[in-house]
Amino acid sequence: MVRRALRSVCATVGALAVATGSAAAHVDYVTEDTAPGSAAELFAAVMSSPLALALLAGGGATVAVAALGYLRFSASLRDVEVARRTLASYRPYLPWMLRLSVGLPLVGAGFSGYLFSPTVTADARLLQVGIGFLLLFGLLTRVVAAVGLLAYFWALAGAFPELLLASEYVAGFLGIFVVGPGQPSADMMLRRIVAAEGTLLSRFRGFPKPEDVLSELGLTQGTAPLLIRVFLGANFVYLGVVQKWFQPAQAAAVVEKYGLTGVVPVSPELWIFGAGLTEAVVGVFLLTGTFTRGTATAAFVILTTTLFGLPDDPVLAHVTLFGLSSALMVTGAGALSLDGTVIPALRRRIGAGVGGAERPAV
Repeated sequence: MVRRALRSVCATVGALAVATGSAAAHVDYVTEDTAPGSAAELFAAVMSSPLALALLAGGGATVAVAALGYLRFSASLRDVEVARRTLASYRPYLPWMLRLSVGLPLVGAGFSGYLFSPTVTADARLLQVGIGFLLLFGLLTRVVAAVGLLAYFWALAGAFPELLLASEYVAGFLGIFVVGPGQPSADMMLRRIVAAEGTLLSRFRGFPKPEDVLSELGLTQGTAPLLIRVFLGANFVYLGVVQKWFQPAQAAAVVEKYGLTGVVPVSPELWIFGAGLTEAVVGVFLLTGTFTRGTATAAFVILTTTLFGLPDDPVLAHVTLFGLSSALMVTGAGALSLDGTVIPALRRRIGAGVGGAERPAV
């Protein structure tokens, strides 16, 4: 019974994510510039429709039931514990995941002639390809990540607010800077050569390690999940609120271009509002560290359905989002999160009497 209940709520939440995912995209990537439209008109159209209100209430109720089902029954399901433990066991691969997630799209952006985001064209091939390849190779990783972060903010100053679409790079660069190169990487190979007896590089053995310096500043590897989810969450909130709700005319062009009302027969306004709401909720959950692994999985599903639903949406521009979502599946929320404070208390209260030992939140 417990398994059936959880399976059913998970399936329903998954269906909702698929239904709204096709419209949850970077609309600037697949439409021409249009009038910004009016957020007030969008909200008025949705709030004045009984059908729209009923569907939104049903979606909210489904998410609430799924959350309550998890809080009530997860402690008694060994499947949840095994899945969590397996994901956590991938932690040694986190640096490599982050380097791939940032390095690959930077190389692609350089050769494609755009600067971080497809909406900003620039001849910055050497800069982006250089940063990308060095990250992929794992050479001078932390220095390169810092250079990449500065390059992004420099570009943002000249292309604001367009480059806010690519603000996930901030999460990626900061994550790499904190966790370091990991392995396999050229940095790790050089470190082992330095540590070995009789090598030419062993004369540099006395220099302080970067992680020791960062640790003295309070930046340990445990800080990475916090930095990643905060900036990734902010990106999702921006996509949902600014791109969908504040630019409804452009979002409506996406709905019309791909015939999304034929996929789910609701009004274009509800499509736009629902897509924006989905992204905003995902962003807020990530920002607050609420059901982080589950939320990161939902983000991954939304991105996947976007690529299938919008065939000309540039795949390369989403690689960093995919990678960072995957990283949060591995790390969980980290510090300063509701998963570490409020959620365990709710599970103890709601799940009382179900059985099973207390476990950390997903």
